[in-house]
Amino acid sequence: MKADDLIPIGTLARRTGLAVSAIRYYEGRGLLQSLRTAGNQRRFLRSDIRRLSFIRIAQNLGLGLAEIEGELARLPQGRTPTAQDWQRISRSLRGAIDERIRVLERTRTKLDECIGCGCLSLARCRLYNPGDRVGAFGSGPRFVLG
Repeated sequence: MKADDLIPIGTLARRTGLAVSAIRYYEGRGLLQSLRTAGNQRRFLRSDIRRLSFIRIAQNLGLGLAEIEGELARLPQGRTPTAQDWQRISRSLRGAIDERIRVLERTRTKLDECIGCGCLSLARCRLYNPGDRVGAFGSGPRFVLG
């Protein structure tokens, strides 16, 4: 490993847009590992920029930290992940991401129907649920979650 493969935590924070405390938190959760200098300063692999960027993107997509941890556990520590490594994670997450997209699209449609229909009447609204008849189909927002 070359010296320029390692970067200090401040550089990693600037490159990823994360606070140093967040990087320490993720390190504590085992999502990345630092190496220590003789002076006990943290040094990270340059490839950890991608690892942390993945965490940020996955969280923005609504994935939980447990899901993210599970996927990152499949990546190698101590070497830059390859395209094949990232493709494996992509395939693994595709179903969950596609389902989130379906839920978001249904939510948008239902909001458009509700807000955009103009009926403004619970008596005529298709989404109104008198007598909780939709409750027989399960808990939660059945019109969106199905």
